[in-house]
Amino acid sequence: MPKIKVQLKTSPARSYNIIIENGLAKKIPTILKTQNWGQKYAIISDSTVTKLYGNKLLKDLKQFGIKAHIISFSSGDKHKTLETCQKILNQLLIKNFDRKDAIIALGGGVTGDIAGFCASIFKRSIPYLHIPTTLLSMTDSSIGGKTGVNLTAGKNLAGTIYQPQAILIDPNFLKTLPLTETLCGISEVLKYGIIKSPKLFESIEKNGKIPGSALMNNLIIQACKIKAEVIEKDEFETGERIILNYGHTIGHAIEKLSNYKIKHGQAIAIGIKLTNEMSLNHNLINKSDHLRINNLIKKLNLTGISQKSLLTTKSANKLWQIIQSDKKNIAGKVRFIIVPKIGTTKLYDKFTKKDLISALKNYA
Repeated sequence: MPKIKVQLKTSPARSYNIIIENGLAKKIPTILKTQNWGQKYAIISDSTVTKLYGNKLLKDLKQFGIKAHIISFSSGDKHKTLETCQKILNQLLIKNFDRKDAIIALGGGVTGDIAGFCASIFKRSIPYLHIPTTLLSMTDSSIGGKTGVNLTAGKNLAGTIYQPQAILIDPNFLKTLPLTETLCGISEVLKYGIIKSPKLFESIEKNGKIPGSALMNNLIIQACKIKAEVIEKDEFETGERIILNYGHTIGHAIEKLSNYKIKHGQAIAIGIKLTNEMSLNHNLINKSDHLRINNLIKKLNLTGISQKSLLTTKSANKLWQIIQSDKKNIAGKVRFIIVPKIGTTKLYDKFTKKDLISALKNYA
């Protein structure tokens, strides 16, 4: 049972474990009983995961003598809103939850962000833990305490940094994951290889296809270790943690522009390609590595179906307008993470709308 400790330097008391094990879902009642994170638990899950796993988890907990309720919301990033949070918070009140109780975020990135946000603000915070069910949430969104919802202006513009009690990862959940969602997760894993680990990038590149279970488990472990190391150094994104946003500045804007019809991982893969294209036009990225990254994204089909009708020079004005609302911006400057070569990163704030237009021309 691999156990990765997220050892927070600024607040050791909020440190926690990431536990990764095939079949771990069966042990969750025992873990909750042993740890006693809450007197009772609210399982927060979207409508799809509720049917797949939520109702069974609720039954298992009750059979183990653990008080629990399930609160479900409609699936999809378009439901990642303050309105959804309000409905969940009201349900917590109706079910008499208090600060001695806890929330279980069961699902993917949207669920984790919503459930964590609700936990951070309900009665000024109650404990929560993650049970991620997608590759993207296992390797990225569940780790680090970022919570939040989308606003009309853009993605993740309201939220908190609030650490979970634990992250319990059972790779067996991936057996029911649609291929498109698996590819979304691989986009995030690939991101870690590009920004921090040439060895991780090479392992994905060498495999050249959707990983089998053994390699997938290894990718999960490596991605979790890399993110944990970054979070440990910079819990509140005042320094190094910003490198995790590589590809996300444009990616988040693409999600918003498509009204979230383009999935997160697909948007990030497109964001990586466009960021690298702008970098190449300014000689800010190694040409060989630029080609390797592009070839691997194409080979694995990480961008999904063609988005030529959306991603054209005509969309540059709208994209740039959304990008200017990005939460990483300071003093009106749009800040991008660029990759001079695989394994290194740099913060860059000189790109303009003209650079985006040029990159979009090449992409289209």
